[in-house]
Amino acid sequence: KPGQADGTGEESLLLDIQKRKEKEDMLDKEISQLISEGYSVDELEDHIAQLHEYNDIKDIGQMLLGKLAVIRGVTTKELYPEFGLDVND
Repeated sequence: KPGQADGTGEESLLLDIQKRKEKEDMLDKEISQLISEGYSVDELEDHIAQLHEYNDIKDIGQMLLGKLAVIRGVTTKELYPEFGLDVND
Protein backbone atom coordinates (compact mmCIF):
# COMPACT_ATOMS: atom_id res chain seq x y z
CA LYS A 1 0.00 0.00 0.00
CA PRO A 2 1.26 3.51 -0.70
CA GLY A 3 2.92 5.28 2.19
CA GLN A 4 4.10 2.19 4.05
CA ALA A 5 7.64 2.72 5.26
CA ASP A 6 8.31 -0.86 6.34
CA GLY A 7 8.19 -2.38 2.86
CA THR A 8 5.37 -4.82 3.61
CA GLY A 9 3.35 -3.44 0.70
CA GLU A 10 6.14 -4.26 -1.73
CA GLU A 11 6.70 -7.66 -0.14
CA SER A 12 3.00 -8.39 -0.45
CA LEU A 13 3.03 -7.43 -4.12
CA LEU A 14 6.08 -9.61 -4.80
CA LEU A 15 4.40 -12.55 -3.04
CA ASP A 16 1.24 -11.97 -5.08
CA ILE A 17 3.26 -11.91 -8.31
CA GLN A 18 5.03 -15.13 -7.33
CA LYS A 19 1.71 -16.86 -6.55
CA ARG A 20 0.25 -15.73 -9.87
CA LYS A 21 3.29 -17.02 -11.77
CA GLU A 22 2.97 -20.37 -9.99
CA LYS A 23 -0.72 -20.53 -10.90
CA GLU A 24 0.08 -19.64 -14.51
CA ASP A 25 2.69 -22.43 -14.63
CA MET A 26 0.18 -24.90 -13.18
CA LEU A 27 -2.45 -23.91 -15.75
CA ASP A 28 0.09 -24.16 -18.58
CA LYS A 29 0.92 -27.72 -17.43
CA GLU A 30 -2.79 -28.62 -17.34
CA ILE A 31 -3.28 -27.22 -20.85
CA SER A 32 -0.26 -29.16 -22.11
CA GLN A 33 -1.61 -32.34 -20.54
CA LEU A 34 -5.02 -31.88 -22.16
CA ILE A 35 -3.41 -31.23 -25.54
CA SER A 36 -1.24 -34.35 -25.14
CA GLU A 37 -4.44 -36.32 -24.42
CA GLY A 38 -5.80 -35.24 -27.78
CA TYR A 39 -7.93 -32.25 -26.87
CA SER A 40 -7.75 -29.14 -28.98
CA VAL A 41 -8.25 -25.57 -27.82
CA ASP A 42 -11.25 -25.24 -30.14
CA GLU A 43 -12.80 -28.41 -28.71
CA LEU A 44 -12.27 -27.21 -25.15
CA GLU A 45 -13.79 -23.82 -25.98
CA ASP A 46 -16.79 -25.62 -27.51
CA HIS A 47 -17.24 -27.69 -24.33
CA ILE A 48 -17.06 -24.54 -22.22
CA ALA A 49 -19.68 -22.84 -24.41
CA GLN A 50 -21.95 -25.89 -24.10
CA LEU A 51 -21.55 -25.90 -20.32
CA HIS A 52 -22.52 -22.23 -20.19
CA GLU A 53 -25.60 -22.93 -22.29
CA TYR A 54 -26.52 -25.91 -20.09
CA ASN A 55 -26.17 -23.79 -16.94
CA ASP A 56 -28.30 -21.03 -18.44
CA ILE A 57 -31.05 -23.52 -19.34
CA LYS A 58 -30.84 -25.14 -15.91
CA ASP A 59 -31.14 -21.70 -14.24
CA ILE A 60 -34.26 -20.94 -16.28
CA GLY A 61 -35.73 -24.32 -15.32
CA GLN A 62 -35.04 -23.62 -11.65
CA MET A 63 -36.68 -20.22 -11.96
CA LEU A 64 -39.77 -21.74 -13.56
CA LEU A 65 -39.98 -24.44 -10.89
CA GLY A 66 -39.71 -21.75 -8.24
CA LYS A 67 -42.55 -19.74 -9.76
CA LEU A 68 -44.73 -22.86 -10.08
CA ALA A 69 -43.97 -23.78 -6.47
CA VAL A 70 -45.10 -20.32 -5.33
CA ILE A 71 -48.31 -20.59 -7.37
CA ARG A 72 -49.07 -24.03 -5.90
CA GLY A 73 -47.94 -23.09 -2.40
CA VAL A 74 -45.39 -25.89 -2.17
CA THR A 75 -41.61 -26.12 -2.08
CA THR A 76 -39.57 -26.55 -5.22
CA LYS A 77 -38.30 -29.84 -3.82
CA GLU A 78 -41.87 -31.17 -3.73
CA LEU A 79 -42.20 -30.59 -7.49
CA TYR A 80 -39.14 -32.64 -8.46
CA PRO A 81 -40.84 -36.08 -8.46
CA GLU A 82 -43.72 -34.75 -10.56
CA PHE A 83 -41.27 -33.80 -13.32
CA GLY A 84 -38.95 -36.79 -12.92
CA LEU A 85 -36.15 -34.71 -11.48
CA ASP A 86 -33.54 -35.74 -8.93
CA VAL A 87 -32.98 -33.33 -6.04
CA ASN A 88 -29.21 -33.80 -6.46
CA ASP A 89 -29.24 -32.60 -10.09
